[in-house]
Amino acid sequence: MYQTKVLLQSRLTARAASSDFRRALSSSSAVQSCCSGKKSGSMKPISPSVSNKLATAGSKPIRSSWKLNFWTHRPAWKRAGLNTLRCLVGCSVGDFSALWMLQSYCPELGMGSIMMASMASGITTSIILETILLRRGADQLSWPMAARTAMGMSMVSMVAMELAENMVDYHLTGGQVNFEDPQFWIAAGLSIGAGFLAPLPYNYLRLRKYGRACH
Repeated sequence: MYQTKVLLQSRLTARAASSDFRRALSSSSAVQSCCSGKKSGSMKPISPSVSNKLATAGSKPIRSSWKLNFWTHRPAWKRAGLNTLRCLVGCSVGDFSALWMLQSYCPELGMGSIMMASMASGITTSIILETILLRRGADQLSWPMAARTAMGMSMVSMVAMELAENMVDYHLTGGQVNFEDPQFWIAAGLSIGAGFLAPLPYNYLRLRKYGRACH
């Protein structure tokens, strides 16, 4: 009887020692895996909810163009004005040059066809001028990249500019080019001003809301 009790007690002691040894072994392996994870730079996977929060933490809300403070950003107006001015120079040179040449040498085309051709000429010279500026200016783009960038300009902006110029010029002078008439120069100045103001709000909107310039 006594021997049976001793045998049972020894077995229980052996089981307890084995359990303690297993616990110690598992804890040491966990510490080792943690240390190896730190050394190897591995990280626990981020749950989708935490990932979404991190993704949206730095994002800015979309600016609403219906609020007054949207239209009061001076740096954006300055940049939009500079972009519009560069486009205006190219459009005006091509527009008035084609208008004068076609009226002088091809008057039989009619005023409607002449003004449409002058608008196309203005857009073309604007693209050419912008290509040169992108190549020779601060951007220093290659000729192919400069040409692709120039042709990717906002067509809405250029068409609005050309329409405004030609409508004002046609209203004031009938589209007639006469360098000796002071009225022509007054009309030219007013039409160029209209061509500048017409696309300016649109260029500001693209730049302020979407971060896209017309050039």
